[in-house]
Amino acid sequence: MTDPAEQARRRARMVDQDLAHRGIRDPAVLAAMGAVPREAFLPASLADHAYDDCALPIEESQTISQPYIVAAMAEAAEVGAGDRVLEVGTGSGYGAAVLRRLADQVVTIERHPGLAHSAAAALARLGLADVVVIEGDGSLGWAEGGPYDAIVVTAASPTVPAALVQQLADGGRLIIPVGARHGAQQLVRVRRAGTALTEDDLGPVAFVPLVGDQGW
Repeated sequence: MTDPAEQARRRARMVDQDLAHRGIRDPAVLAAMGAVPREAFLPASLADHAYDDCALPIEESQTISQPYIVAAMAEAAEVGAGDRVLEVGTGSGYGAAVLRRLADQVVTIERHPGLAHSAAAALARLGLADVVVIEGDGSLGWAEGGPYDAIVVTAASPTVPAALVQQLADGGRLIIPVGARHGAQQLVRVRRAGTALTEDDLGPVAFVPLVGDQGW
């Protein structure tokens, strides 16, 4: 396995070449991406690929998202200090670790028990045990912990789940891929202002499907 110093160099290079040079501008997001060791959320056999700018396979036929996408979604969600954030689709736990570097409180929900357990363990090893990992149907969110200043969904839904919109705080932002189960998808940002909602199309993406009562 590559030594920690080499991984740190690769991580810094990733932040510079794959994030900053491709348009990620928020200094807090860049710092968070530079601080979280992606290899800590991967099988040992993939550690040397931790800073490849692509999705990589993890257990339960899921993936750890491409670093650029993790950064772009965090930036689009405008996550900042003092925020309470819900992540839907914990997966490896990498995205939750990045979000926790940006926000005061992070709740993440995962439908696969094994992934929820391994992600919680990886987060704890990095000193991020205060991230709340919930096993459940992410398409329904977790109303008990809301309302949320930002909700980041790491799987594609056919429509924007009403349950997630209802859990947004006034001024809250919801980032979610919307579209086909396996095909054309767009990354959407829903912003709440009182009872009014606005929606922005942030461009094409490709995610695994959001499986659940208000997903697929």
